[in-house]
Amino acid sequence: MKRLKNSNDFGAARREPRLSQLLEIRMNYEGSGENIPLRPPDISRHGMFVNTSTHFPEGAIVILRFRLTKSNVEVQTRGEVRYCLPGIGIGVEFVGIRPEAVRAIEREIRSSYQTRAKKK
Repeated sequence: MKRLKNSNDFGAARREPRLSQLLEIRMNYEGSGENIPLRPPDISRHGMFVNTSTHFPEGAIVILRFRLTKSNVEVQTRGEVRYCLPGIGIGVEFVGIRPEAVRAIEREIRSSYQTRAKKK
């Protein structure tokens, strides 16, 4: 995930396709058992934007656990907070994610885009 230089970067085109539906998602600070309240994320193969009102500093490590909607694959990985929009959410880059999890995310995104194209 690239670092954002200023607020104008939020309107820029996405570098890669995104997925916005998961069956479930849980996140907590590394070393803490407390789950952070979340709303549905925006996910790519490299990371995700998580909607949460909880503030995280850049560089914070979080533990993410989520289940993909169509394949029902559960992904568990660490993530590094790359930026925080106070009161809105955080951009998280996956750290040490297993290659099979990345492939599952890619398949899910590809399937989602194919379904959208068929509906048009």
